[in-house]
Amino acid sequence: MKKLSNTEKLSNTEKLNLIVLDMAGTTVADGGLVEQAFAAAAGRLGVEPGSADHAEKLDYVRATMGESKISVFRHLFGDEDRAQQANTAFEEAYGELVDGGRIAPIPGAREAIERLKGEGRTVVLSTGFARTTQDAILAALGWQDLVALTLCPADAGGRGRPYPDMVLAAFLRTGAVDGVQQIVVAGDTSYDMLSGVRSGAGIVAGVLTGAHDRDQLTRHGATHVLGSVAELPELIARAEA
Repeated sequence: MKKLSNTEKLSNTEKLNLIVLDMAGTTVADGGLVEQAFAAAAGRLGVEPGSADHAEKLDYVRATMGESKISVFRHLFGDEDRAQQANTAFEEAYGELVDGGRIAPIPGAREAIERLKGEGRTVVLSTGFARTTQDAILAALGWQDLVALTLCPADAGGRGRPYPDMVLAAFLRTGAVDGVQQIVVAGDTSYDMLSGVRSGAGIVAGVLTGAHDRDQLTRHGATHVLGSVAELPELIARAEA
């Protein structure tokens, strides 16, 4: 299971100083709000709850957790107008659920982030949601000033995961490390793993607090699988030892 290939290239003076963390399912527990918000969006576009069409679309949403939501809706609804309508409805529904106090930090997530920062590392939070939803989550948790940079797909050209764009945007914008092998990516979905692998990150860590299981994470490139993001600082410390 352990495939620490890229970090083996590190010299003793190089550190894993750029940490790119997913939000929902990795650092943030949302209790299935994605599916609830999808149901609201699908209903607005005439998809009948309980129908075969609804079940098929929901299966696709589950399978593509971590992907940019507008990309998901483009696949599901075809033309751009309907995709944009669905995405707007989804973001509105999710935002209302967030405002209703339906999210919380993953236990130990904030402490892990603060430890990593205290060690002199740069931490970036990324998401497949739109900026308005990401900001609503950060505000609900009181995390607006927790990290140096937050990224959504629109901040990195619009493609989102499984492309490496947000990881590479973090690399370019922060200037925190000299090479991509000094990046750590952590997330709970296969798309998080793919984006980390494609970016060349030294560690691509899957966590078991979200959408996908150990097998899905390892099949899509996880170098490590952790119980939660709370274990990440120790993994990084061992990799640098």
